[in-house]
Amino acid sequence: MKGRLLTSLLALACFLFSACAVITVNVYFPEKAAKEAYKSLDDMLLKPGEKPAGESAPPTPVPLEQQKPQSRLFDRVPSLSLVAQAWAADTDADADALAVELSSMPEVLKAYDEMSSRLPRLTALFNSGAIGISKQGLVVAPPSAKAKLAPQDESLLAAENQSRKTVVMSMAKAILKLQKQKETKEALNQVLGRAAATFAETKREAAHPGWWVQLPNDRWVQK
Repeated sequence: MKGRLLTSLLALACFLFSACAVITVNVYFPEKAAKEAYKSLDDMLLKPGEKPAGESAPPTPVPLEQQKPQSRLFDRVPSLSLVAQAWAADTDADADALAVELSSMPEVLKAYDEMSSRLPRLTALFNSGAIGISKQGLVVAPPSAKAKLAPQDESLLAAENQSRKTVVMSMAKAILKLQKQKETKEALNQVLGRAAATFAETKREAAHPGWWVQLPNDRWVQK
């Protein structure tokens, strides 16, 4: 009798362990929703020279009657292995939920304030060909650059890239939160790479004609 009970307990422990593994391993990445959320953030928050860093107001809330209730999103996110199925549709509601979640994060608002203040100078550098967009969505000097950047511009790029990394990391955290996943290092690592790749794709598509961009295969082209 005791042996049968022990066997049952071991079987239950194995089941619980495997269920936890599903939660931490199978994190679905909603690529379309993430891309639309990045675009929404740029449209709402990336405004050149309007306000100095730290002073921008949050985006105007959408009237309640026009919103897709966020609680409805949570209601349709089941636990364990059904999380991916709930997000598999990758819908506009998911994009809206991500944009709302990101725009509520102080670190994201601060990053966009700072990026907005840098935008005029960065645009001038992009237009001159001195800088381009890397395959990670960061701002770097392309191989075609004819002159070394001034020290102040190098500092500008370093600060800009830190802001961009903040936005990408926040996207990964928002995805985990909306899927009701624990924010573990393993879970973050699963979505961070794709969050960065989607961010880079968004930036390449938004680049102006004549700007240098790096493709996923490492090749640099002039748009």
